[in-house]
Amino acid sequence: MKTITTLSFALIAGLFLSACNPKDSGDSKEFAEEQNEEKFEDNNKAENDAEFVVDAADGGMLEVELAELAIKTTSSAEVKKFAQMILKDHSTTNTELKKLAEKKNITLPIALSDKAQKKYDDLRDKTGEDFDKAYCKLMVDDHQEDIKEFKKQAEKGNDPELKSWAAEKVNALEYHLATAEEMEDKRN
Repeated sequence: MKTITTLSFALIAGLFLSACNPKDSGDSKEFAEEQNEEKFEDNNKAENDAEFVVDAADGGMLEVELAELAIKTTSSAEVKKFAQMILKDHSTTNTELKKLAEKKNITLPIALSDKAQKKYDDLRDKTGEDFDKAYCKLMVDDHQEDIKEFKKQAEKGNDPELKSWAAEKVNALEYHLATAEEMEDKRN
């Protein structure tokens, strides 16, 4: 009987602990969003800014992981050079965003969202020219969305520091997009 009680307690404790660990229990982005909703529930403006920060962090992590994958996978010097630029620029941006989030008490995701992970997994399964085409298309699509969101934050965000930060990033994102579009055009 003592063994059953001990095992039951261990099982319950294990379930409780896994529920508290966002990496093991679901979408890290959703967990961060829930934490921020609780923190800023009386301040819709701060909650909107936090949502942008969480989205930017998820996107930035995806950009870095995809760039690392491209560097390892592609045989194209052009794609590799682009991926190295993305890795450098987005790693720097991610570090800046993390500092801003800490300053603003915004919880960030600690792993890719389920949606971002699916994009990564889909690309990881490709090789050769199929990989290069898919990577270039993903970079075009992703940077188009990023530019839209960063411009929106720069214009309509509430926190002056986050607005300024977002505005500062638009030129680099536009350069990334133009470069990705050139690469994509060569592969179509």
